[in-house]
Amino acid sequence: MIVDSTNLQQEPVASKIHFHPSNNGIKLDKKQSREQQIALLKSLNLIFERNPELKIRFEKVTSFARQVRVSEYHLTNACNIRCKGCWFFEFEHDLESREVKDLNSLEKFLINERERRHINTALVIGGEPALFLDRLSLYKSVMKYVTVSSNGLQKIPYEGFEDVTIGLTLFGGGPLDDELRAIKPSGKRFNGLFEKALFNYKDDPRAGFVYAITEDGIPYIEETVRRIHENGNILNFNYYSKYDQVTPVDGMRKNALLEEALRVKKLFPNTVISHEYYIKAMLTGESHWGIFSYDECPSISVSHPAHKDRLQNGNPYLPQFNTWSADLRTVKFCCTSGHCTGCRDSQAVFSWLMVNVRHFSSSEEELQTWIEIAESYWRQFYWSPYHRYSQKNFFNM
Repeated sequence: MIVDSTNLQQEPVASKIHFHPSNNGIKLDKKQSREQQIALLKSLNLIFERNPELKIRFEKVTSFARQVRVSEYHLTNACNIRCKGCWFFEFEHDLESREVKDLNSLEKFLINERERRHINTALVIGGEPALFLDRLSLYKSVMKYVTVSSNGLQKIPYEGFEDVTIGLTLFGGGPLDDELRAIKPSGKRFNGLFEKALFNYKDDPRAGFVYAITEDGIPYIEETVRRIHENGNILNFNYYSKYDQVTPVDGMRKNALLEEALRVKKLFPNTVISHEYYIKAMLTGESHWGIFSYDECPSISVSHPAHKDRLQNGNPYLPQFNTWSADLRTVKFCCTSGHCTGCRDSQAVFSWLMVNVRHFSSSEEELQTWIEIAESYWRQFYWSPYHRYSQKNFFNM
């Protein structure tokens, strides 16, 4: 189906690309919600009385987080490569709508997002956003904070994009990256995609890799991280999801992958900014209170009607968050594919941990872990005061 996007003032259209969630029967009323909030505040205050330093760190990270109001935007349906395991093309998101190419229409849409929905932070994905720098510059001019997801093949110039965050995709590491990603739209293969990204973003403080590790790539993790380290970049671990596999990391090499990721994290603690708790949660889908699933995931589009029951089940979600198609009218199901089985999206898992501070409020040790997770999350963004090159770094104040 191709959506006509000529009139951007029309009501949003709900994407039909998603699994169909069922009501879990749980609905939290306002009284129960207030009781949970009161209990959380009491627990936090008891901890802060015993450890004022934790209070200072907690207030800093939560104060900054409250300033960031984010939504996600598909800038284009086009891409210059065809990665294996790319959910965008795997589930035909590129065919659902026709992208808006008119810059005036895009600018009006973004201003509407900022002024009416009070969004000040854009996570820009594609397709490949680096293909259309004129559109990308509008996000930069309208939004306070901008993060761009890119495959690294075409460099986003420094001039005009000085304070954007660039998240570079990497699958598997070593020779696996070319095997999984270095495929042109025609199907023709090429070599050196990772090397090209390293060259394009050598010592670029804006750039960090989102390194999707996999059991098949265990032998390549250390060397791949070392090369990123020597290139002057940072990285977060992600998981490479295989769509023909029901549950990620469900084989005999599950523990080996986790152990290697944690080992390499210790070798390069300032390059691998992922927190150890996050790495475990991302690979296993488990936390100390529950399992990452649709009912728990906070990175859903609040304007999509399929989430009516989810928004009332008592589990936290990102307020005002929407993912918009490149037609500027279609609201996607969530921040990724719309198919929750086996999803381990790095940003969704990070957000899941961060919005659930109440599950880390039973002790000083738990709360410190949560603060460290939150701080590590914000370190990936060049525009954040927690980034190692930020001129507004909290730790230099």
